[in-house]
Amino acid sequence: MSVPDKRVIEEAHERIKKYIHKTPVMTSASVDEIAGCSVFFKCENFQKVGAFKGRGAMNAVLSLSEAQRKKGVVTHSSGNHGQALARAAKVVGIKSFIVMPRIAPEIKKRGVRGYGGEIFECEPTLQAREKMLAEVREKTGAYEIHPFNNYEVIAGQATSAKELIEEIPNLDVIVAPVGGGGLLSGTLLAVNFFAPGISVFAAEPEGANDTFRSVQSGKIEPSQADTIADGC
Repeated sequence: MSVPDKRVIEEAHERIKKYIHKTPVMTSASVDEIAGCSVFFKCENFQKVGAFKGRGAMNAVLSLSEAQRKKGVVTHSSGNHGQALARAAKVVGIKSFIVMPRIAPEIKKRGVRGYGGEIFECEPTLQAREKMLAEVREKTGAYEIHPFNNYEVIAGQATSAKELIEEIPNLDVIVAPVGGGGLLSGTLLAVNFFAPGISVFAAEPEGANDTFRSVQSGKIEPSQADTIADGC
């Protein structure tokens, strides 16, 4: 994909529309009172596979050429992107190979298998994931779709913020969670192209603040998770 413009997000949205939910935007009077402002929740927990990851994986797989699809797709994931990629692969009728840490929640492993994905387990470190991914890619010849370092994935994730902006047009601020950065990157692109007056803030667990530390140091810092968030 070339340097992105708004058409990339619009085309991604059109491409994936029939395969995803337009998730609801919900409110809470109690939260508004605590926050002292109007708060709108874009409920991606109601998305296909239970997470926004369903958007990016679907867009990435649908964007592949026939040659790229031929031997299936592969990724590493703690669960949500793995489920999303397995589902997207099932939709287009190709194989999926998912590298997952052995301690990943069993319900997420069942989700991957339920969509026809083949799981390869590894130790719960980034180094182990990447080593196993390289081995599986070499063995299968599958096309890698990274959980966040992939333009088509980012464009797919951007459709969540696009929907939110279209439904609630006078937002002042969007707060997006940041893990790998795919959703945050997509949110920033959507805001830049569709509502440049909105400020964007990233949120992450204090016990897994590798993005904050990376911004402070100027280089990518390793995650040192101390959090109940199983994806970390």
